[in-house]
Formats: sequence, structure tokens, C-alpha cells
Amino acid sequence: MGDDNGETAGELEALRPSAAEPGDVDVLELRHVSKSFSGVHALHDVSLRLAPAEVLGLVGDNGAGKSTLIKLLTGYHRPDEGSIFFRGKKLNNLTVRRARALGVETVYQERALAEQQALWRNIFMGRPLTHFGGVLDVREMRRVTSRLMRESMGFTSAILTPDTSVTGLSGGERQGLAIVRALHFEADLIILDEPTMGLSLSETEKCLDFVRRIRSAGKSAIFIDHNIFHIYSVADRIVILDRGSIAGEFETSRYTLDELTAIMRDVAATGRFAEPKRRTS
Repeated sequence: MGDDNGETAGELEALRPSAAEPGDVDVLELRHVSKSFSGVHALHDVSLRLAPAEVLGLVGDNGAGKSTLIKLLTGYHRPDEGSIFFRGKKLNNLTVRRARALGVETVYQERALAEQQALWRNIFMGRPLTHFGGVLDVREMRRVTSRLMRESMGFTSAILTPDTSVTGLSGGERQGLAIVRALHFEADLIILDEPTMGLSLSETEKCLDFVRRIRSAGKSAIFIDHNIFHIYSVADRIVILDRGSIAGEFETSRYTLDELTAIMRDVAATGRFAEPKRRTS
């Protein structure tokens, strides 16, 4: 059965990257993308790229255009101008279904988990394992969840089982569950929408550890936040978005946290940045 654009399951599967594609092709590229709502520019002439196994930090104040960017990448909105490329292929009329077929998953700050449901139900929500005839394979889903809990989430306590409800997890563990779910379903690009919001210091560090595992798994991530302190320790590059436009792009290995904080302060005040006088070697 096709979606609203008439795409079949086979056509959607064909969007996935093949093993024959070169590994150095950017996972994502935006070229001169703009989006307006009622004449107001939410994004203006935005160009950025994301390499394989890279964590890109995207920072900006409220109203900078971060949410609009997420919705463009996940197919909820379409750009008014510009182009979106995945694995070097230009995409026209990107839809939510096509984005998921490409391996794009989003972990929202609300965590999008069913808190009263068991862990295994949350892992396989919307994509259950079934026997022939469509009968749910509950035993296999519990087995896979148990393995993911040990190997990917680092859960060693006997108290936590696949049948534990999400309410039994801390905030950082819940974000970890959402990230592990995306990795299990072979997401190539995981978009993290302010995943540390509302977390304590210790829980924030747990969440950041899960972000590091995305890179270790050879996948890519866009870590979106307004707090550069959380992004700096895990991002390879940081892009500053201000009033819908890219105000600067910085490799974290070349700038100190203090330098980037000063740049963000200047951008917030003036809409532009000045190159810091001192850069790390």
C-alpha cells in the first residue's frame, strides 16, 4: 500500500543507502533552504552538512528556527526554497514516511514514550515483531529488549526487566531508551531535540553518554539545544542558528568552551559574530 504520494513499500525501501555507496558521502546536506510562515522567515538561506559518524550541535535561542528545521528534515514541512540531500541524493517532496524510510529518527524532549507501558512495548511501538499471519511475537520482543538493556543501555540491575514500565526509569534512562530504539531500527540520522531538558546533572551525563554511543555505532546525529554547555562535550562541530539564519560554524576541537560561549553572546546581541582572538591549537 502506498502513502499519499503513491509510494509503495518497495519504493520506500529503495531509499535506504546501499552498501555500494561510498562511506564518505555526507549523510545530510541542506543547500540554501528557506521557509516562511505568513510572510515571516523561519529559516533563510540555510546551508549545512552532516558527515557519517558525526555529531553536529545546533544551538540557538528560542525562535532561532530550530523547530522548523526539525520539521523540514522529518518531512512535516517542505522548504519554500532550496534543496535537501540524503546520501548525495536530492529529495523532492520529502514526507514523514520517506524520512523514516531513509533512516531518520527523532528523539524529542517530550521523549515520546508510553510511560505506563512495558519497555519491550516501547521499543517495538509501531514496528512489532510478528509470527506468520501477523500474530505478535511477544517472546522474541522481550528477548531482544533484554539484550538491548544489557548491551546497549547498560542496565545490570535485576529489578529492571523487559516488563518494567517506563515509569520505573530515570529521565536519562528514558532518553537512552529512545536513542537505543532508534539505533535498533537502523537509523542513520538521529535528531535529538533538547534531550537534556529537565534532567539533573547526573542524568544529563547519562544522556550525553548515549549520544556518544551514536557516533561509536557509526551513525550520525544532530543535537539541537539552546545550551552550548551540554553540546560542547559531544559535538564534532557546532552550528549557531540565529533568527532563521546560520550565524557561524565551528569545530569544537579548535575552540574552547569559553570562546564559543562568547561568540554565542555576541550573536544573541548583534546577530553576527567576531572571530575570537585566541584559538586552541
